[in-house]
Amino acid sequence: MAEIERARDLTRLVLAESIPRRWAHSQGVGRKAESVAHLVGDDASALVCAAWLHDVGYAPDLVVTGMHQLDGARYLRDVAGMDDLICRLVAHHSCAFIEGRNRGLSDELASEFPPVEGLASHAITYADMTTTPDGEPVEVERRLAEILSRYGDGHLVAESIREASPLIINSVRVIDAALAER
Repeated sequence: MAEIERARDLTRLVLAESIPRRWAHSQGVGRKAESVAHLVGDDASALVCAAWLHDVGYAPDLVVTGMHQLDGARYLRDVAGMDDLICRLVAHHSCAFIEGRNRGLSDELASEFPPVEGLASHAITYADMTTTPDGEPVEVERRLAEILSRYGDGHLVAESIREASPLIINSVRVIDAALAER
């Protein structure tokens, strides 16, 4: 529990004043991860921490590459001293490998933070992609449409999300199915 409080406090520290809407989103993603954490067994705490921390790389003082997943994971590893699994979940949330490839950062991303497989990976994507920018629950298709609209055609993030959409939708369906079985 102390680790989750630390993650929440760190996210508040780096986002609440500088990017309040991103802080609102992170709160919703953290709550959503808490609601599905039981699905991932021993990785539950790491999942919830990563969900709270997943967007810290947007904080203006942390931007280095412009890829928030990588910048956030590096900060969490190098400055905050977070657990390896938390950093890897942050680095790869919501199919970040596609954006990494499109930015020419895939080798750095994969070598520094090996991808996480299984339900924990699906669960962080689920939490992120079923939460609005204001922290409210939303259907994945509406969330994807909102991201595409916000960034606009031709933007690297929009193109990456467009390409990742089938994988993101699959992650949401995997978690929905796991929840239905419980």
